[in-house]
Amino acid sequence: MLLSLATTQGAIAPPVRTFARRSNLPLLPNQLWQVHSGVVRTLTWTEAGEVVTLGLWGPGDVLGVPLSIADPLQAECVTEVIARALVPQDWPQVTDALIRHARQTEELLTIVRSGPVQVALIRVLNWLAQRFGNDHDQGRRITLRLTHQELADLVGSTRVTVTKLLSNLERQGFIHRHQRQIVVRPDRDPFWHYEI
Repeated sequence: MLLSLATTQGAIAPPVRTFARRSNLPLLPNQLWQVHSGVVRTLTWTEAGEVVTLGLWGPGDVLGVPLSIADPLQAECVTEVIARALVPQDWPQVTDALIRHARQTEELLTIVRSGPVQVALIRVLNWLAQRFGNDHDQGRRITLRLTHQELADLVGSTRVTVTKLLSNLERQGFIHRHQRQIVVRPDRDPFWHYEI
């Protein structure tokens, strides 16, 4: 689906397109995409073929080849997405979104490199709850539905490990599952402490 929006001065804005869940945004060397609704996952592969999630981008965020050094680079729609193509002349209009992009990339990298897989998973769940969640009577519900494999790709682990860790976190009461969504319970401390 391709739409063009007229601006107030009568000029034609770049086309807005709708993409189905699990489809890919076309990535061109001199084009960015600004997400209007939905969530896009950018990813690449290692030489061994392992998927590396580079980021999750929601409404207002900007992504594309000019913001990445990854090769190959793919932009997969995690949900249905409405996005607008931006050519270089449009980029000054999205300066705030570009700054958010850089900060979010650093934040996610810091989370993923925070230590053992369990710690990284807990931090990713908290980040997802803040970024893609809403208040729930038992905590903060992550409204974005990610598979265990996608969570594993985020923290650099395997699906089996993430599934086991999620079960452990649920048993410990750190998370709760509600209608196939994860609710992060902020009043619980999943970490244990050792005294020397």
